[in-house]
Amino acid sequence: MLGRTDSRRRLLVLLTIFVIGSLALIARTAYWQVLNGDFLLARAAAQTTVRIEVAGRRGDIYDRTGTVLLATTIDRDRLVAAADQLARDPGTRTRTGDELVRILKLDEADAKTLRVRLASERPYIVIARGIEPSVAERIRQAMRDKRIQYVALEAEPERVYPQAGGGPDSTLAAHLLGFVNRENVGQYGVEQAYQDTLAGSPRVMVAQRDVNGRPMPETSVVEQPGTIGEDIRLTIDARLQLALEQELLAAWIADDAKSVSAVVIDPYTGEVYAEATYPSYDANDYRTIAKESPSRFIDPVVSNVYEPGSVFKMMTAVTALESGTVTRTTKIKDVGTLRLDGGESKIDNADHKGMGWITFEDGIAYSRNVVAAKVALGLADTTAKASALLYDTWRTLGFGQKTGIDVAGEASGAQYVRDPNAQPWGQIDLANGAFGQGVAVTPIQLATAYSALVNGGIGVQPHVVSGVGPRDLTVPQRGRVVPKKISRTLLRMMDHVVQEVDFYRDRTLVPGYHVGGKTGTAQIWDAKKKAWKHNLFNYSFVGYISREAGTPDLVVAVRIEEGRPRLARLGHLEMPVMSFELFRRIATDAITTPDLLQHRTVAEPMPVTDR
Repeated sequence: MLGRTDSRRRLLVLLTIFVIGSLALIARTAYWQVLNGDFLLARAAAQTTVRIEVAGRRGDIYDRTGTVLLATTIDRDRLVAAADQLARDPGTRTRTGDELVRILKLDEADAKTLRVRLASERPYIVIARGIEPSVAERIRQAMRDKRIQYVALEAEPERVYPQAGGGPDSTLAAHLLGFVNRENVGQYGVEQAYQDTLAGSPRVMVAQRDVNGRPMPETSVVEQPGTIGEDIRLTIDARLQLALEQELLAAWIADDAKSVSAVVIDPYTGEVYAEATYPSYDANDYRTIAKESPSRFIDPVVSNVYEPGSVFKMMTAVTALESGTVTRTTKIKDVGTLRLDGGESKIDNADHKGMGWITFEDGIAYSRNVVAAKVALGLADTTAKASALLYDTWRTLGFGQKTGIDVAGEASGAQYVRDPNAQPWGQIDLANGAFGQGVAVTPIQLATAYSALVNGGIGVQPHVVSGVGPRDLTVPQRGRVVPKKISRTLLRMMDHVVQEVDFYRDRTLVPGYHVGGKTGTAQIWDAKKKAWKHNLFNYSFVGYISREAGTPDLVVAVRIEEGRPRLARLGHLEMPVMSFELFRRIATDAITTPDLLQHRTVAEPMPVTDR
């Protein structure tokens, strides 16, 4: 007979083991469900939900009339994917990647980037943006056929610039406007300067994902409602802007220049009616420009400084007239070469010749460097005092500091407008500064300064935005910077420049209108070679045009960068389109632009016969 196989001790051991195991399981379950329940719920939610930011509609940009649309936003598709879902099925991920490469027509580098992103195992990735409607339809068909999986098309805004520019491959006012990148952030120009105003704030939503990783709209919860961006109205006249860009293109081609820039400004309000540079660019294709020539985005009118040459002689005239050391008719002996600093340095007239005794206004009209230098040196009894007076005029008129124009990237040029109190000038420094060498400025600084010279002496605030939404902007002016009497004299001297010199008169005056201004031709220093560039010069003209004598309507500043003269001899560097001739074309376009000047009144005409 067999013995009994059961044992009380064995049963107790087994029972103890079961009890301990059960308690362990209960404790473990309690640990995860009670103590770490919130953590598990959060992990589960993270795997099944997605957080989405939807940019608010960006405000539009219009010209001064409020009818010409310069920048707007349209809806395009972007392609997104749930890479974590694709990670579970490498075969599906490979097929989806191959199909997307074919549909999107990606090159080898972009195809490699796509496959890396699909393998990232992230729950939400953006594959492509700004997809054309025809491509989007091919993607939808591939989704229906299940040739691609775990992807979705989402609507997103894209910034477009609908107006063609004045030259090939350009949009209107590209430098002034800038562009908007894929993150809805403005770059350069008005788009960057008014980013917060135009963009508003994004709407933030949280939504559950379906089995394909796509957000389900019915489950979405809005975390932040967001705000819509406001529209902006510029001071720019679209008709004049187009005409200006066409003029710059023509001069750029004719003069074989590196670039050609110009700005048209109201000398009383500081409103910029047009400003441009050629070469320009197509803001709708900024990504191509960013790869090939990103420096094209920089606006030379506000962001690049240069030595202006003889247009700066008017600043010397302001200083001398205010100090009382000369009048318009003071006689000054013009010699071909002036020795300075004990004979260690010298300055020359462009033709290395002297005209003998001539009036100060003739010295300005014929652009005699020696006359300007003598007047600057005679501002005070010492070079230090004379230098301080000239420098103070520069600063008062805004040189060496930003004008405050409401676009991004303005340059001050402070490092090139040296303070003689901090670093004393020699006679050569004072003489060079008197005719615009050894100092650097921007075209917008010149236009702003000349506005004060001709408008009666009031400093203006240049600006390009006239209204935001329904509100008109009020831009305060800066008060008097030049005595009114001096302004009248300067106006007379600018008239004299284009009336006295045959070379200027024949290609600057506009029949039926009043014109005045000052030319400038400056050598260009090559810092790398430590020498002057051969047969390349910066040509400038800043002047005004008006319908009534003594009341300038518009100021136009022109710069031709690295123009190459066809005829080059001492004192005469001629190009097919000279700076003053380009001024005449632009000024004529501006003064004849319909309704441009009908919105305002100006001060009473200033007498132009005082001496």
